[in-house]
This record gives sequence, C-alpha cells and structure tokens, in this order.
Amino acid sequence: QVQLVESGGGLVQAGGSLRLSCAASGRTSGNYFMGWFRQAPGKERQFVAAITWSFGVTYYADSVKGRFTISRDNAKNTLYLQMNSLKPEDTAVYYCGLSYSNSYIYPVNYHYWGQGTQVTVSS
Repeated sequence: QVQLVESGGGLVQAGGSLRLSCAASGRTSGNYFMGWFRQAPGKERQFVAAITWSFGVTYYADSVKGRFTISRDNAKNTLYLQMNSLKPEDTAVYYCGLSYSNSYIYPVNYHYWGQGTQVTVSS
C-alpha cells in the first residue's frame, strides 16, 4: 500500500509561483510513473505532468509546458511541481498519483492518489 500526501497549494496572483509537494510513503517497487493532475469544478481530472521515478524522464501537458516543472527527490520519496507564470485557468485541485501501468496520461491508469491540494490563481 502507498500513501500520497500533497501540500503547497494556496492563493496566488496571476503571474506568481507556487511549488507543490507530494510525499510518498509505503512500499513501492520497480519503475513507475508519478504524475500531477488537476480538477476544476465541474470538469474531469486533467493530466498536468508526469515523471518516471527511476530515470526522471518528464512529460507535460501542452497547457503547462514551459511554465511548470516536475521533479522528484528519490531520497525523500517526494514529488514536486514548480508552477511559474500562473494563470487564472490554472485554478483547480491538484492531485498527485502513482501509476504502475505503461501509461501516464489517463487517471484510470493510476493506482494511488493523494487527497489533493487547492490552487487558486486570482486575476
């Protein structure tokens, strides 16, 4: 069993920055994806970014490419999302997840989720 706990959300003005963290505990094995998703009210959960835990290969949604950076600290078992140049449309609850599948882009492929952290960007 794996537990994921997000932190770092908050209220920020447009153009500002936030860094989200996702602390993982429990037993993991092999290589896997860890990803960030977001969900705005009334909308489906949307892929933001993912990283392969062993090799650090990163993937981004087009909407955040060049503004967000996903990274991980293997020693601390922690996933990060550095968000710069934030826009009001980035407002959502952000979730981290872990996927043992071959796909990182769809929520259905993730086996574990955190509880989410709210990010609100004011205009």
